[in-house]
Amino acid sequence: MNAIALVMIVRDEERSLERCLLSACPWVDEMVVLDTGSRDATPEIARRLGARVACFEWVDDFAAARNAALALTEAPWRLVLDADEWISYGADSLDSLRGQTPGFVGEINVASLFDEAGGAVGNAPSWLPRLLPRGVGYAGRVHEQPDSALPRRRLPLLAGHDGYLDVHRAKKAGRNERLLELALAADPDDAYLHYQLGKDLEVRSRFDAALPHYEHALAGVDERAAWRHDLVLRTLFTLKKVARFEAAVALAEAEMPRWQGSPDFFFTLGDLLLDFAVAAPERAGGLLPMIEASWLRALEIGEQPQLHDTVHGRGSFLAAHNLAAMYEGQGDATKARHWRERAGAMGRPGDLPRRIVATHR
Repeated sequence: MNAIALVMIVRDEERSLERCLLSACPWVDEMVVLDTGSRDATPEIARRLGARVACFEWVDDFAAARNAALALTEAPWRLVLDADEWISYGADSLDSLRGQTPGFVGEINVASLFDEAGGAVGNAPSWLPRLLPRGVGYAGRVHEQPDSALPRRRLPLLAGHDGYLDVHRAKKAGRNERLLELALAADPDDAYLHYQLGKDLEVRSRFDAALPHYEHALAGVDERAAWRHDLVLRTLFTLKKVARFEAAVALAEAEMPRWQGSPDFFFTLGDLLLDFAVAAPERAGGLLPMIEASWLRALEIGEQPQLHDTVHGRGSFLAAHNLAAMYEGQGDATKARHWRERAGAMGRPGDLPRRIVATHR
């Protein structure tokens, strides 16, 4: 039987570490926690819950820390979680791995919570490589990835993640920006690093600074890259925030053939066009039918949880809610009521703000 080890790197995670360890403890054979310099009770919590704790001097390199943690166990399978994550569903699926040869990298579905406009909390699932066979390590100073040519297989394991909520994200603001700048100094043309730095700047509302990095990433991204979907959506959102509507529309037209199965793309497009109509009211007559068609298309596609970096609701209640708000603004009470009822039936209460915008975590 092939043992499974939980492998973590941590620093000052007393807020959430216990939740993570308790969610995994019944399903793994050992828990290894590598502390990179905590000044709170993180190591004590880990030891109390049965984890083996080691220390590591932080060297501004996440891959170095991950690899040092992986070296602490001989288990054939290694489940990698962060302290602000927890197993929420499908943990029993780990049992079946004990009888399988570790010949693939397992992807799990990590559902990230994030703050939406109006005080609501959104849910954005991503498929991330978190189950590694022995011998597979990480590469990358920041936003590190498993360095392996082994095939990837999606597992029926769902993890929650609350580190993108504003209240928790604030304490780490700026950390990744510095590491990404160091990485880009060594490899200035790396499209993935530009994408990640753009995202780091965007989520802190530094849209003018983020845009050149997104544009650089778009120029170099492989069409098959899993993160291209998120990059396109974020670039559209950022172009909208800096009022470059014509450029955003041109990008949307160029990318549309690739994303005919993405509710997120059409939800974001409708949001972009609505802001364009507000900024250029003389064009509203031509834009409103396109806005309506975009949100209807998102509903037609429906939720696509298998899609990388999708946001729950853009293919259902969020699009329906925006249609209701649009019809209400046009004075069409009948259609507005219809879509508000549809939004409620799709699973979101009726106390949403007037309009849901395409925010990003």
